[in-house]
This record gives sequence, structure tokens and C-alpha cells, in this order.
Amino acid sequence: MSHPILEVQQLNKSFGGVIATDNVDMRVTQGEIHALIGPNGAGKTTLISQLSGLLTPDSGEIIFQGKTITGLPAYEFCRAGLARSFQITSVFQEMSLLDNVAMAVQARSGHSFKFWKNAKKEKLLREPALQYLEQVGLAERCNWLASEVSHGERRQLEIAMALATEPQMLLLDEPMAGMGREESAQLISTLNGLKKDKTLLLVEHDMDAVFALADTITVLVYGRVVASGEPDSIRNNEQVRQAYLGEDDN
Repeated sequence: MSHPILEVQQLNKSFGGVIATDNVDMRVTQGEIHALIGPNGAGKTTLISQLSGLLTPDSGEIIFQGKTITGLPAYEFCRAGLARSFQITSVFQEMSLLDNVAMAVQARSGHSFKFWKNAKKEKLLREPALQYLEQVGLAERCNWLASEVSHGERRQLEIAMALATEPQMLLLDEPMAGMGREESAQLISTLNGLKKDKTLLLVEHDMDAVFALADTITVLVYGRVVASGEPDSIRNNEQVRQAYLGEDDN
């Protein structure tokens, strides 16, 4: 494994009297799939929101590719090379898969947003859009409307749209949410295929998916990191077992 692409140092965030992230230290190595897990209310989504620039930490540092990006607006996080997908899909349902991704290409490349015309006709947008769809296994359905494909395929579409921003690192917030076994297996295969080119930080409640994908797992409980390491060490960690005892895996 190579150098860290992301370092989190003593990150804190509170909402009134509720501590959501509590002196979080975390290190993500370039080229790995790093899973972030923990019981309900552990602070996982709050942490991901800080790492994508949607929430500003109360204190601490976020260092990406050697540069401190703490406190910058969300679009600067994206410019730096961080892209995020959300728990709930956000795509244009009445547009084709290709047009959805072409718009993301357009946003990244700085074209004017006369997208109702340009994104449908411009080869410089549509050709790379098709390549991103191919990366997630959706090229054959490129002309289908987003409303016509399954929930799992819409999750894959969202990942293709994130890839179109040309990130160095993807932040994926529960990508398996709402999927059946077959769709989850397909997405696991897709994410493994992305690993050679991208670093992934994955928040996921599906432990089968986590252990199938992750090189490293970090465990949050009440906003604090209680363990971080290779999957086997996390699986056998007594503190982690206690944290999950009687809990949902979310």
C-alpha cells in the first residue's frame, strides 16, 4: 500500500449538547477501500459530511493529498478530488442514464449550463459519459430513463455521475441501502473494479459487503474511533463485538 490520501486529525463536531464526532483520527491509504462502520447514532454520516465539506468541523483538521482543506466550501472539496454519493439517490428520473452522466461531465468541464441542448448533442460530453456508464456496468442501458431502471441500477448511475467529476477519492454513504442480494453482489463487483483507479471510503451497514470489500475498517461508537485495522482484526475485536451486541449493524 502507498501513502495516505486522506488524514483526519482530532476532528470534533457537536450539535447542542450532542457530540457527533469526538476527537476522530483516521487515515485512508491511497488505492484502498476503507469502510467506516458503527451502530446507529455513531456519527458516521456526520463524519462523511465533514469530509465532503457539507459540515464544518468545530475543531480538528482534514488533510487531503497533503493539503489542509478544513473549512473550505463543499465545491472546493470536489475540486480537490473528493466526490460523495448519498444514502438517498439523487438523479434526474425523466432523463436518460447517458444524459444524467453527461450533465455531470459538463459540470466538471466547466461548460455553460445550457444543458437541455448541449448535454444531449455534444460528443465531448456524451463519449466520456458512456465510458463512465461502462465502468459501472450500465452502458447497455444508456438510453433508458432513470425512472425505468431498478433501485440498484440507480445507485450505480449515481456512482457513474460521481466518477464523472474525476475524483481521486469516492465517499459512498450506504450504497447498498435498499438493495436485494443480487443487486448488492453486482455493486460489490463494480466497487471492486473501481479499486485499481480510485480510493473509496465506504459507510455501510451490510457487514457481508463490508467484509467482501474493505482493506481497512474503522469503527465509530458515540462519535469516537474504537478500532481501526484489517478486517480480520476488526472481526475478532472484543470491543467491536460489544458495540454491536444487540444493535443493528447500521
